[in-house]
Amino acid sequence: MDEKLFEERENQDTSEPLSFRMRPVRFDDFVGQEHILSKDKALRKLIESDGITSAIFYGPPGCGKTALAFLIAGMTKKHFVSLNAITATVADVRKIIEDARWRKKQTGKKTILFIDEISHFNKLQQDALMPEVENGTIILIGATTHNPFFSINRALVSRSNVFEFKPLKTQDIKKILQRAIVDKEKGLGNLNISITDEALETIARFSDGDARKALNILELASIIGKKENRVEIDNDCINQIITKKYIAYDREDQHYDTISAFIKSIRGSDPDASVYWLAKMLASGEDPAFIARRLVIAASEDIGNADPMAIVVATSALDAVEHIGMPEAKICLAQATIYLATAPKSNACYLAIESAMQEIEKHPTQEVPEHLKSTGYSGAEKLSHGKGYLYPHDFPEKFVPQKYMEKKISFYKPTDSGYERRIKIFLQRIETLKKNRGSTNEK
Repeated sequence: MDEKLFEERENQDTSEPLSFRMRPVRFDDFVGQEHILSKDKALRKLIESDGITSAIFYGPPGCGKTALAFLIAGMTKKHFVSLNAITATVADVRKIIEDARWRKKQTGKKTILFIDEISHFNKLQQDALMPEVENGTIILIGATTHNPFFSINRALVSRSNVFEFKPLKTQDIKKILQRAIVDKEKGLGNLNISITDEALETIARFSDGDARKALNILELASIIGKKENRVEIDNDCINQIITKKYIAYDREDQHYDTISAFIKSIRGSDPDASVYWLAKMLASGEDPAFIARRLVIAASEDIGNADPMAIVVATSALDAVEHIGMPEAKICLAQATIYLATAPKSNACYLAIESAMQEIEKHPTQEVPEHLKSTGYSGAEKLSHGKGYLYPHDFPEKFVPQKYMEKKISFYKPTDSGYERRIKIFLQRIETLKKNRGSTNEK
């Protein structure tokens, strides 16, 4: 164990931010992330046995990534070094690597290098770590709010265990706040704080799973609510501090995860969930035109001919977004979203084009039958193009059997959903007419 670091963290300067002082120094103090840190989980066992290997901690702000890294620092017998990727340079990385090589050669002691916000390292900086991570001189622990499979070199990711951290639950945040209120050594226990349940709930909910944000609000409230010899914190006090809620939403994983949830909720015929994800995207500043374009795709992919009006509504919403703009366009998007979510579903059109594209790719391309070829130019008749074509409008029921492909293949298979059932019945009628009639070009 790094005794100096542990001692420093046990006797922290109370002038430091409360969120920094309240970082846990042992597992008993750690709140949340039970899915990776309960006693039976591999990560917990690796840390307690001082057998941690290179790892990437991935999750939203304030959920315990950095806190866990410094908890490891207090428990490990290895040398522990930390960097913040936002301010660190290639020279900083190389200096740490040189020291780690020397230390391993002289003492056999490995180095744990913790890099906060590692996704901010450029490719050159990340590549500089590779040889030492590969040979074990450095055990890398990287923390990032960005999906590492998008933001970190594939080689580094492949040599690390990726652990996904979840936003803290409301009850977890309350527990952290209550601990800070009574802790006399690192927290606010000497201030004689009284806080209402409503105020505690407001902080926990507003922080949106971010313990750092919650502790910062509590620390400000302890100043605003100060009386002669006590601190009183109620909801009015908290409302003086909190402003517009910040929603974690980046252009990588959050962007893709949220639009995925949006489309899957529409596909699953859940209008409430669909509108919720729509609201999250709009509140986060997502491009309304992007949302509208995805609605158009969903209208064809997931609804198709089960409700042919779906694509009309979706394209109208796209047109409205482009001509009206926000904030009013949110109403148009909501209408289209709810229409699509409550429409009958069919992916038969999607499956049809996918199947046809595979046929084109994997098999010899069929020639256009002679009677279907264009006749709109001089010389077509000499080539016999269009000869024998039967004009359906000249026949009863506007149909006559004839060959439209050299080799007939069934791609479109309508379902019994919505309007598509009518299409299915129509095609069944066409098959019956084919059996009862005949044509020269069909043979």
